[in-house]
Amino acid sequence: MTDVVIIGAGHNGLVCAFYLASAGLKVTVLEARDVVGGAAVTEEFHSGFRNSVASYTVSLLNPKVIADLDLPRHGLRIVERRVANFLPREDGYLLTGEGRTKAQVAKYSTRDAEKLGAYDARLEVIADVLRAVILETPPNMVEGGITAVLPELLKSAGLGRRLSRLDVTARRDLLALFSQSAGDWLDGWFESDPIKAVLGFDGVVGNYASPYTPGSAYVLLHHVFGEVNGKKGAWGHAIGGMGAITQAMAAACREKGVEIRTGDGVAEILTKRGRATGVVTDSGLMFEARAVVSGAHPRITFERLLDPALLPADFRERIGRYRSGSGTFRMNVALSELPRFTALPDVGDHLTAGIIIAPDLAYMDRAFLDARRDGWSREPIVEMLIPSVLDDSLAPESRHVASLFCQHVSPTLSGERSWDDCRDEVADLMIATVDRWAPGFKASVIGRQVKSPLDLERDFGLIGGDIFHGALTLDQLFSARPVLGHGAYRSPVPGLYMCGAGTHPGGGVTGAPGHNAARTILKEIRPR
Repeated sequence: MTDVVIIGAGHNGLVCAFYLASAGLKVTVLEARDVVGGAAVTEEFHSGFRNSVASYTVSLLNPKVIADLDLPRHGLRIVERRVANFLPREDGYLLTGEGRTKAQVAKYSTRDAEKLGAYDARLEVIADVLRAVILETPPNMVEGGITAVLPELLKSAGLGRRLSRLDVTARRDLLALFSQSAGDWLDGWFESDPIKAVLGFDGVVGNYASPYTPGSAYVLLHHVFGEVNGKKGAWGHAIGGMGAITQAMAAACREKGVEIRTGDGVAEILTKRGRATGVVTDSGLMFEARAVVSGAHPRITFERLLDPALLPADFRERIGRYRSGSGTFRMNVALSELPRFTALPDVGDHLTAGIIIAPDLAYMDRAFLDARRDGWSREPIVEMLIPSVLDDSLAPESRHVASLFCQHVSPTLSGERSWDDCRDEVADLMIATVDRWAPGFKASVIGRQVKSPLDLERDFGLIGGDIFHGALTLDQLFSARPVLGHGAYRSPVPGLYMCGAGTHPGGGVTGAPGHNAARTILKEIRPR
């Protein structure tokens, strides 16, 4: 018998396992795929070409997690992009990044260039609040007397004290960022389309919505609280791809005695007298445990792995309504040569950037409306990264790989259409979209890997292809993630805990849910 069984060897499951094992618990991690990492994996997708399959860039990985697991000692190396973002346009281009942004924005608006400093400073104040909350367990709605309620009230009071230190301007900004659309927020700051497009893209990444959908300003905020090698707001690349992160985490876990078993997923969570007591795998193996921790999507945990009769009726209903589906179509392509953009044709540092093909917010708005009506946008949003310009381990000499993160597509198609039938048609459209801005790109593609929303669900358990394990909306955040009353990593079933991105603080490769869940579990499950 083990102390804890963890369902899924994604990055949060591994982080949780590390902290539990470090405290002296015997931990077993069970993973359905043949490789650890969940959606943070690196694979060869064309002969000689490797790339991150699903998640594809680094910023949100928490510095405490990196330090506690000593990931650099286990082989992790992260390098910063030389340019943050590159936005090609028909009237030129915009580059952002340290030392570049103000002069670039001034090409389109001197007024906007002068406002950038104030914008960054005020956004950073709110981002710092998020950074402080990321590794906190949310105050939970609980039943019982004052002895049960008081600890949660104290947590809430601690958060209140932090917020009370904000001045009036920051409080107003906080309210706006949690309630407004990204488009409305940015329209209030800037007048020129290029800077609004670059900043507004963060409001629709993994978010099946228009940049003018209320609440998308928070998604924008969610993407700016990260850092790379101590530099706040920076984005980077893990040498060897995203799988290098989870391989380093797995090495840290094994060093602490964690047993990691791959190629055999969990089929059922076992219970006795209403308490979780272990799991049965797809192959029929049984693992008894004092606690079960699920890193899977909440709907998989509570609708597929657990007897629904064990759950309160209202909880079952809320999980059934839990919104998941990010409108994501993911591709990796092998290239015979680097793309040359009409707006900036020479090879240069702009090819290390996040290359955003969406020239303005109106374009992003149309992309969403198209997808809702037709299943996918006629002019899709594409972010392209070319990690091989920073990491020559991913492709043969003089060849390259590119990640295409494509939006918007409908998580599910209407009528008799299936993503299995439409996958290649949409993949061709995505490549043609890049080719429009970088003529010759299509001809340079010598291999490709395509993941529709359905593929992302089947391969990685991302319901509706949702990279965040559920929409980042106000009713699915903090204490309400995944369901109000169970935001503190505990499920309604005693002995069953949650540690995945469907808990606070949500999606992205952060490690924070795993970190926080372990702290909660260790308060209740002690070493023998």
